[in-house]
Amino acid sequence: MDNKDSYHIIQARHKQTDLEELVSKYEFFILRCASDSTEKYISKHDDEWSVALEGFVSAVNHYDPSIGEFMPFAKLIIKRRLIDYARKQKRYENEILVSTELFNDESEEDQIGLKENINQKIAYEDQWQLKEEIASANDCFSKYGFTFFDLAYCSPKAEKTKAACKKAINFLLENPSLIDHMRSSNTLSLQIIQKNTGVPRKILERHRKYIIAATEILSGEYPCLAYYMRTIRKESKQ
Repeated sequence: MDNKDSYHIIQARHKQTDLEELVSKYEFFILRCASDSTEKYISKHDDEWSVALEGFVSAVNHYDPSIGEFMPFAKLIIKRRLIDYARKQKRYENEILVSTELFNDESEEDQIGLKENINQKIAYEDQWQLKEEIASANDCFSKYGFTFFDLAYCSPKAEKTKAACKKAINFLLENPSLIDHMRSSNTLSLQIIQKNTGVPRKILERHRKYIIAATEILSGEYPCLAYYMRTIRKESKQ
């Protein structure tokens, strides 16, 4: 790359039209980097194109001619962006599988069939909506100090404990003022829940994250996630 090209790259940082011309000039290069990094064909209709483009623009903004040629530098930035993107996608896929198992009471055999159905549904119908719900719920849970992954380790396993947690969750759902307090204080009203449900305080404390997560999902705008927790409400109506 000559000095003239370096000048154009630096100028593109300050002028949108110059940046657009630069992107147009390097479009094939960006697509090739994306394809090489992902080991699959990438077109401008793929999400990876947007990620690669963001990486290219970042390379333009941070390029210093003294470090060497622009294209190897840009290729490295694009590759890093795509690796980060792939990791995030994998994490969300894992969270989806975790989340769909946490809140149901199906037998192990039924869960296998349910997981297959869920995987198909994710692949063909609600993939993006479910991912959006998980991302939104994850943001919500963060204020309480936990994530979806944490739920895999703190969810009740014994039937008796599950029933106790459901009783606490349904009590909260029937008392919106307690949910408001939970959201404003980021804590559960343990004494009130224990007094009105008979659920031991030890169970409430041990499974606090599960109870909060289930309450937030069932009382919030999470239709896909709520679907997998429908047994909690079913039992409350029996």
